[in-house]
Amino acid sequence: MKLLRHGAPGAERPGMLAADGTIRDLTGLVPDIGGAVLSDTGMAMLRGIDPSRLPVVAPGTRLGPCVAGTGKFICIGLNYSDHAAETGATVPPEPIIFMKATSAICGPDDPIIIPRGSEKTDWEVELAVIIGTRAKHVSQADALAHVAGYAVANDVSERAFQTERSGQWTKGKSCDNFGQLGPWLVTRDEVADPQDLPMWLSVNGETMQNGSTRTMVYGVAHLVSYLSGFMTLHPGDVISTGTPPGVGLGMKPPRYLKPGDVVELGIHGLGTQRQDVVAEG
Repeated sequence: MKLLRHGAPGAERPGMLAADGTIRDLTGLVPDIGGAVLSDTGMAMLRGIDPSRLPVVAPGTRLGPCVAGTGKFICIGLNYSDHAAETGATVPPEPIIFMKATSAICGPDDPIIIPRGSEKTDWEVELAVIIGTRAKHVSQADALAHVAGYAVANDVSERAFQTERSGQWTKGKSCDNFGQLGPWLVTRDEVADPQDLPMWLSVNGETMQNGSTRTMVYGVAHLVSYLSGFMTLHPGDVISTGTPPGVGLGMKPPRYLKPGDVVELGIHGLGTQRQDVVAEG
């Protein structure tokens, strides 16, 4: 299944994608795409619904972030061997963990807002893992059973805020609209192997990133298990698993986003995103 949320920011309603490509409304059947709905029981209930009998959502309706109630937006740094190489960094002996503020989360086609004072706003296509059931000290063998599904994420980053302003990376990762998520949550049964997904990103039609989750240093099962040893993962939590090479920071000379740019990105089987780049008002 492909689950989604549609409507104005802060007033999104639950929905699903039908086989004919139309968006169908789940209002009244589930409270939202979050919480207990993300469990295996919740997913089984949704699979019993015939999308063709649901109301059609008007074409062009805004899509919101594909999951509600995210308590933690956990990101993994330098998790692609080829991306680490392009930035001159060493592959870490354990996953690098940092947090992105949940207030950064927005819809897949919502604009990238360049924050005031920014000169180095960058792009990062990433595979997002959405937790479906509580996970604490889980083994790698059991880890994927706690995953509700997967989505496309753009881990937008302001590199000067991230690395030149002292402290941790969070301040360069958490600006408003720095976390596009969706268009939909693709349930884990539809993703045969999360470690074999081609992914790409372009700026103004020029391909910048063209990679695959095959080059992840620490795979999804490892990350879920690893993180669950430090903190309890709850339904709706998002793990953004790192980016392949091709970010602006790694170019020679570096290249960053400016107002008027258009960013497009996608992951095979998980959908695509499109964002206009605008300056903060």
